[in-house]
Amino acid sequence: MMNPMAKTGPEQEKERLIEVYANMADGELEALAAAAEELTEEALVVLKREMERRGIQFEQKTQPAGLNPDHPRLVTVARFRDLPQALMAKGALDSAGIESFLADTNFVRMDWFASNAVGGMRLQVREEDAKDAAAIVEQSIPENIVLDGQEVYSQPRCPNCQSLDIVFWTLSERKCSSCGHTWEQVAPD
Repeated sequence: MMNPMAKTGPEQEKERLIEVYANMADGELEALAAAAEELTEEALVVLKREMERRGIQFEQKTQPAGLNPDHPRLVTVARFRDLPQALMAKGALDSAGIESFLADTNFVRMDWFASNAVGGMRLQVREEDAKDAAAIVEQSIPENIVLDGQEVYSQPRCPNCQSLDIVFWTLSERKCSSCGHTWEQVAPD
């Protein structure tokens, strides 16, 4: 699965973050600082600069609030801008027997434009499962799937770019996630 958060360049993202943080109230910046462990490295740098510019004290906690040392450490294996892709990746991990958690889903769903400010929704797993989880999330879409050990199902492809990354846009229409092409699916005879 391709990470949809990687669509903008680092300089574009930095400029966007500077503008977003400049338009936030002091209390909003302080709330973001309280959840600093959820920010991307670039977002954290921009946040610190904006808070310094306003004379607001930035205190980063060494341990996230509410984290019990008896609980396992969680590691982010992927970030997503959109909930459907995040849920698909979580489902893939769940079906492989890897317990996973989606962080920041409510925040992103409440304020979609702030999604990049916190780095999108984070798919997290236990530290010991991180390597296996990352391998599963990064798997490409298979061309063929064997059903019932005999029948072979061939994944549909985009007629424009031949990508396998397509979605059912409507009941009869398909859309390519790679190139954006849409087309009518002809029912088999």
